[in-house]
Amino acid sequence: MRASTVIASVLGIGYFKIAPGTVMSAVAVPLAFLIASQGGSIALFAASFLAFGVGVWACGDHVRANGCEDPSECVIDELAGQWLACAFAVLPLAGTGALFLPAFALAFVLFRLFDIWKPWPVSWADQKLEGGFGVMADDMLAGLMAGIVVIVMRMEVPL
Repeated sequence: MRASTVIASVLGIGYFKIAPGTVMSAVAVPLAFLIASQGGSIALFAASFLAFGVGVWACGDHVRANGCEDPSECVIDELAGQWLACAFAVLPLAGTGALFLPAFALAFVLFRLFDIWKPWPVSWADQKLEGGFGVMADDMLAGLMAGIVVIVMRMEVPL
């Protein structure tokens, strides 16, 4: 198996028979909590963008090798996007930088909703961008959108 495939599928998680993207997101949330508990939102933002960069290469190579534009086994995009959404759940609001599980749960639900539903601009990125960048970009936009909603909700309701 190609190294890019192992990375793009996040050690084979992408080969789950049912809902590999949701499985990856569910695995990503406790990892996000762990990263955030050690390094805060900055570490989680950095991890998300590192996964994005590695994912662009890995998914691009995997796509070229297999000829499929956005194969379901590429789930590193869910990892990066979910971590981005969760990073917003950690941002200090009202003077507290505490980690709140409800905010992480909301980030999970919203990310999956936006990743599956694909509202604009997620749909635009999904349809117009190609290669590894195209595989990764729509999930990063879904994560950004989910993160913004998490921030707004945390301002309204203390999560």
